[in-house]
Amino acid sequence: MINDILAPGLRVVFCGINPGKSSAHTGFHFAHPGNRFWKVIHQAGFTDKLLKPEEEQHLLDTRCGITMLVERPTVQANEVNLHELRSGGRELVKKIEDYQPAALAILGKQAYEQAFSQRGAQWGKQRITIGMTQVWVLPNPSGLNRATLDKLVEAYRELDEALVVRGR
Repeated sequence: MINDILAPGLRVVFCGINPGKSSAHTGFHFAHPGNRFWKVIHQAGFTDKLLKPEEEQHLLDTRCGITMLVERPTVQANEVNLHELRSGGRELVKKIEDYQPAALAILGKQAYEQAFSQRGAQWGKQRITIGMTQVWVLPNPSGLNRATLDKLVEAYRELDEALVVRGR
């Protein structure tokens, strides 16, 4: 079981699609060695140091959190079905309504579109909000994603800078 890392007053909650087998095995988010999440959020400015998956609770010190759309582990995210994503989207809305972070960053465009019944989403800030929480769609940091590290960092940094402008 992988636990959410959530608390009131967060700047951002990063929402992965679902845990991979490495994460399921270790119990930590984004645990596969090929996953670039920890490197990306560090280089984008969310953390002062490069955290390891087993240090994930330290994210709360930086007012960041993590959750996921679907709890079922898979080898690849495309093994998650539409029903699971829609159900996960409804549960995610409840979590975000409870915690009200400044931003929710969903890591994957297709997962966002399916979970929230949206079409034609673009990267970045979305038109919808959950209460006062801005919704962002960022590229998934999985090693299976073809995006370069620089492109990932650029996308995540845009969110970090937008939160700074908002005073969050």
